[in-house]
Amino acid sequence: QKGSCKMNIQDFCNMTKFEDIMSNWAKSTGLATVAVGADGKYISKCYNFTDFCIKLTRGTKEGCKKCEQCDREGKGVYTCHAGLIDFGIPLMIGGIQVGSVIGGQVLPENPDEEVFCRVADEIGVDRQRYIEALHKVNIRTREQIESSAKLLGVVLNDFINSEYHAKRNTALINNLTTAITACQELVEKIQGDSNNLNNVQRRQNILSLNAKIEAVRAGDAGRGFSVVAEEVQKLAKTCDELNDSIKKNVTDISMVLNNIDKNKF
Repeated sequence: QKGSCKMNIQDFCNMTKFEDIMSNWAKSTGLATVAVGADGKYISKCYNFTDFCIKLTRGTKEGCKKCEQCDREGKGVYTCHAGLIDFGIPLMIGGIQVGSVIGGQVLPENPDEEVFCRVADEIGVDRQRYIEALHKVNIRTREQIESSAKLLGVVLNDFINSEYHAKRNTALINNLTTAITACQELVEKIQGDSNNLNNVQRRQNILSLNAKIEAVRAGDAGRGFSVVAEEVQKLAKTCDELNDSIKKNVTDISMVLNNIDKNKF
C-alpha cells in the first residue's frame, strides 16, 4: 500500500553519492533539480535553478504561493503556473514515499513574451526584468524533458533502495549475531545446570544405596525405610533419563547455532 512516512533518506543513504548523481545529471541535461524529503524540505543542493524561477517568480509572495502549490501537486512532467516545464518524481521505498525529486525550469519552445508579461503582472514583477530572465532559461523539447526526468527518477530510486536494503541487511545480521551469542550463552548455562544435575543424581544413588544397606541391617523395622530408598533410586533414574534428553537437546541446539553462525554472511 502506497503512502508516506517519516523515514529520512539521510538516515540510510550515502548523501555524497546521492549528490553526485544529482550534480552529474544536472550538468548533462541542463535542467534544474532538487530533492526533498517526505516533509517537503530540501535534502540536496539546488542544481541549475534559474533567476527567473527563484529570484523573480518565487521572490514574490503570490509567485511563491503558486510555486509551492505546484511543488505539492505536480506529478510527472507538467507545466507550472508561470509557463515553464517542471517535473515531480516520487522517491519510494517498498511502496512508501520517502521523498521526491523535483525540477525542470525549462521551456519546451521559444516563449510568447506576451503570455509571460501577463504572468509578471499577476505576481507583481517588473515586466522587463521578467522577460530578460526568461530569455536565459534553457529550451528543451518535451520529449527530452520527460526522458531526462524519468532517467533521474529511476537512477535515484534504484540507488536509495540499494542503500536502504544494504543498511537494513547489516542491521539484521548484527541482530542475528547478537541473538546467536545470547543463545550460545544460554546453552552454556544449561550445560552447567546439567552438570549440577549429574552431581545431584550421583548423590541420590549413593543415598539410596546407603539407605538399602541400613534397611537390611534394621530388619523388619527397616522395611519402610527400604521402600523410601527404592523410590529415591527410581527418582534418580528418572532424573538420569531427563538429563540425557537435556544433553541431546543442547547438542542439537548447539549444532543449529553453529550452522547459522557459519552461514550468516
